[in-house]
Amino acid sequence: MIGVKCPKCKLMQMPRPTCKACSTPLDAAAAVQAAAQVPPARSSPPPRQASSPAARSAPPPPPRTGPIYRTEAAPPLLTEQGPPSPPPRIPPTAVHEPPPPLGEYTSQSHGLFFYGKGGSLFGIYIVNIILTILTLGIYYFWGRVKVRNYLLSQTEFAGDRFAYHGTGKELLMGFLKVLFLFWAPILALFYGPELFGADEMVQYVSKGLGVAIIVFFIPVATVGVLRYRMSRTSWRGIRFSFRGRVKDFMKIFLGGWFLTVITLGLYYPFFITKQYAFTASHSYFGNQKFDFDGRGRDLFKSFLLALLLHIPTLGLYWFWFQAKMLRYLSEHTSFGQARFRSTVTGGRLLMLMLGNVLLLIVTVSLGRPWVVVRNARFTCRYLTLEGPLPIAEIRQEAQLASATGEGLASFLDLDTGFDFG
Repeated sequence: MIGVKCPKCKLMQMPRPTCKACSTPLDAAAAVQAAAQVPPARSSPPPRQASSPAARSAPPPPPRTGPIYRTEAAPPLLTEQGPPSPPPRIPPTAVHEPPPPLGEYTSQSHGLFFYGKGGSLFGIYIVNIILTILTLGIYYFWGRVKVRNYLLSQTEFAGDRFAYHGTGKELLMGFLKVLFLFWAPILALFYGPELFGADEMVQYVSKGLGVAIIVFFIPVATVGVLRYRMSRTSWRGIRFSFRGRVKDFMKIFLGGWFLTVITLGLYYPFFITKQYAFTASHSYFGNQKFDFDGRGRDLFKSFLLALLLHIPTLGLYWFWFQAKMLRYLSEHTSFGQARFRSTVTGGRLLMLMLGNVLLLIVTVSLGRPWVVVRNARFTCRYLTLEGPLPIAEIRQEAQLASATGEGLASFLDLDTGFDFG
């Protein structure tokens, strides 16, 4: 309350010009100053919540356990009325990981599957034989293309099948080139001196020169046929390619044969490993290359054991060495971060070979289509690719290759390990 004290009668009263009791003039300025010196009234404190002794002695609530659910609502404000109430309980929703974008690495095992049948391939063989006879051998090259088309189209990897893009015309032109540029000179060296009545020394030298040329052209044909066959093979529209150079393989081939002969065959595992390393490390799928990190000395002990057991087992232990070598070469071949894996065994390899031989004998070689199908199915069954596939990183890179090497390989009867019929 703001008041003024009369200086004469000491009466406290509201500010006014004169005292209401004695009419003495009052000082208004003093009243204002007195009002300024009066402290403001204190607000009453909020009522305190009554608490019982039992409530004060109760233990604190246990910490909250279980899942914590995120909400987008703002956190509640602390007030003087006590702790905030917990947010409303929202039922959790299932969270699904989004699928990886196309081309992301997916680590898994990728198997090969072959769906071809011997009966279907036998029909192709019969048509090829009839048309080859009627065309005096010209249809032979188109027949080979049909066989390769069938075998590759029946082979599946990671859900997609392979395709073959070669043509009969390419094979025919390659054959004619080799016939006139290679085989005709070889025949002249072998039989020319004899036809013209040259002495025996000239005939021996001429035939020796012909043999040397054939040996010299084996690595040329090997590289040529790999270039052609791989460049005509595709998967998911992307082609394979082989980029090895002839002179590099010639050093490996000629040097390997020389060392194998002078070491009485002991250099064989080193020779095979170097040949395979050259083939694998120069093979590409699109712009991604294959790699090989094996060494011949890792197979040397197994090779020595095969030599020691060759006579006691009548040569049968060689199948176990072949299986060991196939597993080793496969497991040391990689594509990006993925690595091949083979589970073939010597016993399975032996049974495959015995079955094939028996089939050819019983059918008088008419069962060859079933032998080809058995071999393809056997290879796909025991070979997988373990690891991530960088599909999005693979780009097509065109690599031109002629069929001349194919024709040369046909003349020399070479097995490059990359054939489909």
